[in-house]
Amino acid sequence: MTEEMNLETVNNYNEGARVTGKVTKIEDKSVTVEIAGAPFDGVIPISELSSLHIEKAADAVAEGDELELIIMKVEDNTYVLSKRKVDAEDSWDSLEEKFKNKETIETEVRDVVKGGLVVDLGVRGFIPASLVEDYFVESFEEYKGRMMTFKIVEMDKEKNRLILSHRAVIQEEKASQKDVVLEGLKEGQVLEGTVQRLASFGAFVDIGGIDGLVHISQLSHDHIEKVSDILKEGDKVNVKILSVDRDSERISLSIKDTLPGPWEGIEDKAPKGTVLQGTVKRLVSYGAFVEVLPGVEGLVHISRISHQHIGTPHEVLKEGQQVDVKVLEVNREEKRLSLSIKDLIEKEDDSNNSYGDYEMPEEASGFSLSDVIGDQLKKFSN
Repeated sequence: MTEEMNLETVNNYNEGARVTGKVTKIEDKSVTVEIAGAPFDGVIPISELSSLHIEKAADAVAEGDELELIIMKVEDNTYVLSKRKVDAEDSWDSLEEKFKNKETIETEVRDVVKGGLVVDLGVRGFIPASLVEDYFVESFEEYKGRMMTFKIVEMDKEKNRLILSHRAVIQEEKASQKDVVLEGLKEGQVLEGTVQRLASFGAFVDIGGIDGLVHISQLSHDHIEKVSDILKEGDKVNVKILSVDRDSERISLSIKDTLPGPWEGIEDKAPKGTVLQGTVKRLVSYGAFVEVLPGVEGLVHISRISHQHIGTPHEVLKEGQQVDVKVLEVNREEKRLSLSIKDLIEKEDDSNNSYGDYEMPEEASGFSLSDVIGDQLKKFSN
């Protein structure tokens, strides 16, 4: 080889030069590479094989692999090479383009570390735990080896920093799905949903990518003190759409309207003539409203409260009082129930005692009242 050729060869394999090498030997912590045309072989330390931490060199390459490499330095007739730097240089340009265009990246989760997940995109990409899902995840162990989609949320080539988010992909998909769902919603529609979150004033239910609110008053026909008494997160429920405000993306829902009403089948539950026990709910000038079944109130007209004349129901009844009532009339369509208290109270027998303590004589039986009175008056006149 001439001196001119030797100088050219040396210049082609200076520090920083890119070369192609073939893996000829793999040890635990290094790889030997034959570089075509170079005066001597090169070595790749395990730390320069991958952007990720690896335990053995064989985890990253195999004998016979053709690799693009960068010469880091030349010492003792050996080239110290890096595969990691080539991967990073090639990747950053591509990643910057994806970041600029807000593209989605699909790749395998290579490792689970404290605080999140790690992927290899030519450079090490980190997904913080808070950016993995749009809900809390207790353990990420099952994520290793899983193919997932990500968005780049932060990158700094100088600091070799790349932060990704799967949560951003989910939120973007939901936002897109939300527009479609909103357009298809109609008042009166009944859908199946999933309870997402409970609040003191109601429950938020997912109805296909968008949440609607079921106010506490729309949970049940019965009075509800606490939402958690009847619902929990994750419950599947049927809901009826009460209203849709597309501008504010607010949807009002009702569970109550999908349930059989308290007046459903009232003719069978409280047929005419039935005696029921109820609770006085309200007193008004013309009578008392008594709840005889959950959500079903009937009216006891003031004339049906007592055999005695009363000026106001308050004279004999009070709210919260338990009373027995008899069903007089049932009207399911108008949700009306006519009740009576006095029909269950035995009327005092005063037909034989119209004049104080005077008792009608037995011989008067069969005679008219005027006949009896006339005979008695004759006795008194004598």
